[in-house]
Amino acid sequence: MPEAYVSTRYDGREAGAGPGPAGTTVPHPLDNAARASLTGPHAHLAERYGRVLRYPVEVSPWLALPDDPGAADWADIAAMAGPGAEVPLLGHRGRVPEGWEITFDVAGVQLADDGVTAAPDPEAVPLGPADVPEMLDLVERTRPGPFMPRTIEMGTYLGIRRDGALIAMAGERLHPPGWTEISAVCTDPAFRGEGLATRLILAVAHGIRERGERPFLHTGAGNTGAIRLYESLGFRHRLDTRFFGVRVPHA
Repeated sequence: MPEAYVSTRYDGREAGAGPGPAGTTVPHPLDNAARASLTGPHAHLAERYGRVLRYPVEVSPWLALPDDPGAADWADIAAMAGPGAEVPLLGHRGRVPEGWEITFDVAGVQLADDGVTAAPDPEAVPLGPADVPEMLDLVERTRPGPFMPRTIEMGTYLGIRRDGALIAMAGERLHPPGWTEISAVCTDPAFRGEGLATRLILAVAHGIRERGERPFLHTGAGNTGAIRLYESLGFRHRLDTRFFGVRVPHA
């Protein structure tokens, strides 16, 4: 049976946990968003190794640890990935076992809907499997973050075309209960400065709202320009997080 994540309403002020039975606290689904996705709306995509969950590698590279990982969980990661493999982790705040090399470590922030002015865009068109080669090419040139050949299966993606060419896109990634992450926001360098990213973010947010859910985002803590943009659209800083990768020991 999937693990239960009970959402407390986010209003820009709550700290990420709500009251549970008998005085306990219930984690907010955004606290461990990848895990909440893989035990909730994205359970059909989940690959499980003990308590460790991940998406198929051609969908997303991120792996989801339980909130309290122990030695057995790290052993499951090693068995899953294989000796010497690099494993990207999202949001893990604990320590890494001795012998595991940290390959990258980037401070991040999570921003959640706090009155986003969502709106459809007449120029935004849905993207499908046939558009994946163009999407991968745009991602390669703009580097918005991980986007794999099957990432499009995680949710809806919208794009803007000019003269038939895909010049900007944005879409949905993690899907904790009641929430959907907006991701892969990118614009061809030749068309930056036209507000295309803003329009696509609001259009994707509109689709999320139409389902009765709320949008959220992740970005690097040092990406101050993007953070200012997101805050101007009605997103608000919810928590500090971490994007990092580890290498499985060879022995």
